[in-house]
Amino acid sequence: MIRLENINKTYYTGTPLHVLKGIDLHIEKGEFVSIMGASGSGKSTLLNILGILDTYDTGKYYLNGTFIDNLTETRSSSYRNKLIGFVFQSFNLISFKNALENVALPLYYQKVGRRTRNKIALEYLDKLGLKEWAHHMPAELSGGQKQRVAIARALITKPHMILADEPTGALDSKTSLEVIKILRDINREGMTMIIVTHESGIANKTDKIIHLSDGVIDRIEKNTHKKKSSPDSEIK
Repeated sequence: MIRLENINKTYYTGTPLHVLKGIDLHIEKGEFVSIMGASGSGKSTLLNILGILDTYDTGKYYLNGTFIDNLTETRSSSYRNKLIGFVFQSFNLISFKNALENVALPLYYQKVGRRTRNKIALEYLDKLGLKEWAHHMPAELSGGQKQRVAIARALITKPHMILADEPTGALDSKTSLEVIKILRDINREGMTMIIVTHESGIANKTDKIIHLSDGVIDRIEKNTHKKKSSPDSEIK
């Protein structure tokens, strides 16, 4: 599904900052992976490269068998829209559109007709327990409801993988557990799931933890505690 070979990334804003230093990584289809690291370790840059939101300097990136390099913005947008669903800490919902319209938006960019895209969006909201909130504005939703709307929006194009950047960062512990359970359930249906998190309790619910330190992979940890922990156990 994902193969990175010797990926390097440097930002040139004043003093050059070498953010990623020879990253080699292989993620299989259907894996549930978390990326952890201190601030400045390169985890967000890595996620942005995986999501074709940022470019890399040297190395090779293969996504679903396709070599991702020097793409035009049109081609990048096309790959993102078809292959990748995004979930963000700040939800990134459009404030003047209701939940239904927010979820349907990716289908608008795929030129799906309004009636059809709204019907599909309502089905996804229903799957996530938000059908009755379809016509509510983001300001009328709780944090957990906003994140479920964001997850529905990420799923509506039937992507090959979900990239989640601190998806529980703005939520309380109870709601965080609910959201991570939703992501786990989606993963069990075959969806590749990659999340950036600073919470060990969240990372421990994934199958594999990639630890980044100063732009290199410090270690990759297979999660052997996942099956032992209760889904209602508290995040620490």
